Amino acid sequence: MTKIFVVGSYVQGLTIRVPRMPVLGENVVGDSFDMGPGGKGSNQAIAAARLGADVRLLACVGADIFGELARQVYCDEGIAPDHIHSIAGVNSGVGFVNVLPDGENWITVDMGANMRLKPDHVEQCAAIIGDCDILMTQFEVPPETVAAALSLGKAKGALTILNPAPARRADPKLLANTDILTPNATEARILLGLPADAAIDEEKLGRQLLALGVGSVVITQGERGALIIEDSGARQIPALPIQAVDVTGAGDSFNAALAVSLGEGKDLDTAARVAVRAGAYTAMRPGVIAGLPTRTQLEDFASDPRP
Repeated sequence: MTKIFVVGSYVQGLTIRVPRMPVLGENVVGDSFDMGPGGKGSNQAIAAARLGADVRLLACVGADIFGELARQVYCDEGIAPDHIHSIAGVNSGVGFVNVLPDGENWITVDMGANMRLKPDHVEQCAAIIGDCDILMTQFEVPPETVAAALSLGKAKGALTILNPAPARRADPKLLANTDILTPNATEARILLGLPADAAIDEEKLGRQLLALGVGSVVITQGERGALIIEDSGARQIPALPIQAVDVTGAGDSFNAALAVSLGEGKDLDTAARVAVRAGAYTAMRPGVIAGLPTRTQLEDFASDPRP
């Protein structure tokens, strides 16, 4: 069983489907409201657990109702809440998700207690990290905590995976401790300090990130699949032809499946194909947690990719 340690976040998601984006000052009426657990760290931890990994999660929540809901979710998903810290006087993370008819979305987030996760919290888990195959983290916690997690994971011999979202310009020392980096093209540009819409092709972006010390770059491309860039060359992993319903969480599903597959000994190309399939599965279903597949569901989806 692959052992994965996730240093991440919890964000209570409040989702509503809307017919279109509003203009400034306009109220748009939506429907299909849903409230559920989220946050990239939590999503990736739950997705990896459903795919059969032994998962540990380090995160902070507020001493509030959403924090209580988080702990219940982890227990339900078989993730021990031993390293979930309740922070008094601060709210749990909250995200407001608006989903368009084509499945695309925009999200506003108050990270709340997630920003109280400290390098000391990571150090307290050193022995557990040392017993894990893979360490995963994202940018929904303070940068110094991400840096500490990647550094410790690397020192302990774990494969380190960074999903750099929400994107910010990254310290090259942090990237040098990243074995696999999984940005989309916009995030890759921001990591490099470029304008988010800079006209530069994705392979060139990947090569610039490799030059900063990243082991391998896997650029997620949504409906086009994924692009792997390594020193040995670039390879395109094709997407599945699907009708997206809600892409929220598809990237988290991708990252979790990539990690689990690599932990099971698959090469990067094979793992990325599994990850693309997992992302497609999630994008075809409304809601994040409800759309994260189990191993059996993902295997069945490989032969019959229908909702």
